[in-house]
Amino acid sequence: MESELFELAEQLGRLLKANGKTVATAESCTGGWIAQTITEVPGSSAWFDRGFVTYSNAAKVQMLGVSPQTLEKYGAVSAETATEMVAGALAHSDADVAVAVTGIAGPDGGTPEKPVGTVFIAWANRNGAARVVRKQLSGNRKQIREQTVRSAMEGIE
Repeated sequence: MESELFELAEQLGRLLKANGKTVATAESCTGGWIAQTITEVPGSSAWFDRGFVTYSNAAKVQMLGVSPQTLEKYGAVSAETATEMVAGALAHSDADVAVAVTGIAGPDGGTPEKPVGTVFIAWANRNGAARVVRKQLSGNRKQIREQTVRSAMEGIE
């Protein structure tokens, strides 16, 4: 699995370099795994600008400008929060594109409305609106996080 993620990161790097773009990440449930995977690729400094690990709500507010009202009304695991996270990653970086992830990797923390495995991934670029998806992933904590990393990188354009 790790080698598949590395290959995906290499493909992403080739795409971004060919288009003259850089990427930033804003991660909650993956704890920096996306950035770590990207930076395993030699030469990734040419296309990876920076990563934000905003595991706590306070970090989301302080580092990315997520609204406390959004967190209170919708929760940290929501489309609204993911959208504000990706906007914050762009606003606080020099990147051309960004991805943000927030979710419940488990084994605890799920609710009937948002069970373990609920993940929101948002992508944005400087020229357009953000897009966000909700995924319901399965498996153990590591598997949920790994699937999130894969999906996040696959959606970067």
